[in-house]
Amino acid sequence: MAKATIYHNPRCGTSRTVLQRLQDAGLNVEVIEYLKHPPTRTQLEALIQASGLSVRAAIRSKEALFTELKLDDPSVTDAALLDAMAAHPILINRPIVVTGKGTRLCRPAEIVEEILPG
Repeated sequence: MAKATIYHNPRCGTSRTVLQRLQDAGLNVEVIEYLKHPPTRTQLEALIQASGLSVRAAIRSKEALFTELKLDDPSVTDAALLDAMAAHPILINRPIVVTGKGTRLCRPAEIVEEILPG
């Protein structure tokens, strides 16, 4: 059986939709509730790199904390953004999904189709 990992927030409708799609595709899904069990900074950096996104594209800029920490300043470095996401996992955009076909930030949910088997 093919496997998938989802960095999931059960309170997020998009995340729930993507999880359901992975299950409907018959994948053996490892669900990581990243707010309870956040990835390390190194894991986070690897996930973002594998997804093909910039660090800034992977941060959840709609969170109030993003502005409070002044992360909206364009001069804030990728390293500082990664540090902030590692320290405050609520800033990690979701859901991030890993399958044998790749890694994607599945926002919108339809992006998961790019990495489903078959």
